[in-house]
Amino acid sequence: MVTRNFEAVVIGAGPGGYVAAIRLAQLGKKVALVEKESLGGVCLNWGCIPSKALIAAANLVEDVRGAAERGILADAPRVDVARLREFKNGVVKKLVGGVGQLEKGNGVEVIKGTARFVSPTAIEVTGAEAGGGEPLRVEAPAFVLATGARSIEIPGFAFDGKEVWSAREAVDLPELPKRLVVVGGGVIGLELGTVYAKLGSEVTFLEALPQILTGIDAEAVRLVQKGLRQRKATVHVNAKARGFEKKGKELVVKFEVDGAAQSVACDRILVAVGMKPVTDGLGLEAAGVKVGPKGFVEVDAQYRTSAPSVFAIGDLSGPPLLAHKASKEGEIAAEAIAGKKSARDWVAMPAAIFSDPEVAAVGLSEEQARAAGHEPMVGKFAFAALGRAIARDQTEGFVKVVGDKKTGLLLGVTICGPEASDLIAEAALALEMGAYVEDVALTVHAHPTLPEAFMEACKAALGEAIHALNRPERPARADRKT
Repeated sequence: MVTRNFEAVVIGAGPGGYVAAIRLAQLGKKVALVEKESLGGVCLNWGCIPSKALIAAANLVEDVRGAAERGILADAPRVDVARLREFKNGVVKKLVGGVGQLEKGNGVEVIKGTARFVSPTAIEVTGAEAGGGEPLRVEAPAFVLATGARSIEIPGFAFDGKEVWSAREAVDLPELPKRLVVVGGGVIGLELGTVYAKLGSEVTFLEALPQILTGIDAEAVRLVQKGLRQRKATVHVNAKARGFEKKGKELVVKFEVDGAAQSVACDRILVAVGMKPVTDGLGLEAAGVKVGPKGFVEVDAQYRTSAPSVFAIGDLSGPPLLAHKASKEGEIAAEAIAGKKSARDWVAMPAAIFSDPEVAAVGLSEEQARAAGHEPMVGKFAFAALGRAIARDQTEGFVKVVGDKKTGLLLGVTICGPEASDLIAEAALALEMGAYVEDVALTVHAHPTLPEAFMEACKAALGEAIHALNRPERPARADRKT
């Protein structure tokens, strides 16, 4: 057996792992990056990137359909599934190639194969490209686990890639089914189901909980549901999927709503009920790595596990399961391995949902703020009153800010509407810098732009909104603390 030695080894080349490898190399470490499939992991190959390419294309289809209302006449758009798939694959290929160039340019050695711990400081890598067909032993004083997560399979809906899809098959766009049932009304199910609805499929969502997008602002969820209805999609909540049966070429999905049996016919089924961390086959016992009761690896603020030589980041380290969270954690772990004092210290982690309208949030909601002991003050500004939103004919949605009434400190922001996924960045920066609601209200924003809505919402919280009527009772502006 061939043995190779490195100063640090990263297992998994998703947005957490490939970033950790680059940062380790920047800090002078001799690094290996082990990946059994493609660089970029789920995010670049079967998740974030391909789904957003499809979302952008689906949005374009809708824009063309509605262009006549703005005086632009065009024939009804037709979707060439094969060419759309080719476009999506081209986006993925370009980005995956870019990751490879970054790893090479930073001196990271990429090892293709499947890794398994044999001790806290050694792994064996098996695969056609590892060790000439024989297992390759890789030793290092530090390892970063970044193996990510995979789709959860539920009873009665075994993934077969043909009739029952996971998100991986759905983003591959194998076909455009006439009727699609989406089991799960969370982020992945909503995003992909909306794509297929916009492209022409008749979509039915089955969500087991009382609300789709659980944990998201209820007012934002209502607007998302309104958008689904406009696209002739059906949403069932409190709906527990029980299985399906084939009737010729037709699939009949059986489910219960509040105990009452129902069924819906379709051509394909997408199961998107969540993700679970990938830990099986890693040999964590041999490394001395402890796993918590929910399957996530236990880590400290530097992402060190119960084994001092092993770090775990991204989806392995627990929710929220977000690519940008994984990347940040990869940097922290790499810097900790290099002896720096880096640790998890962010104020809030932003999240974005590419539904229609988009929804993004960072920090505390009004309910969470109250539960944390704050007396919240809330300001809201509707995109329907914003010049830029009206000019682009995208007026659905709002910006809602939550502050502490006593101190004026900004606590959280929810955005529902056009470009929410981009607009949330300013709110995240404001929270990280300890901004007060007044700080944003006093900051001059370019006109006409969408970010003005954030400024106006903060003004509304202070009772000083210009382009919206203020509440009858104006909250007193808090004294600034220096």
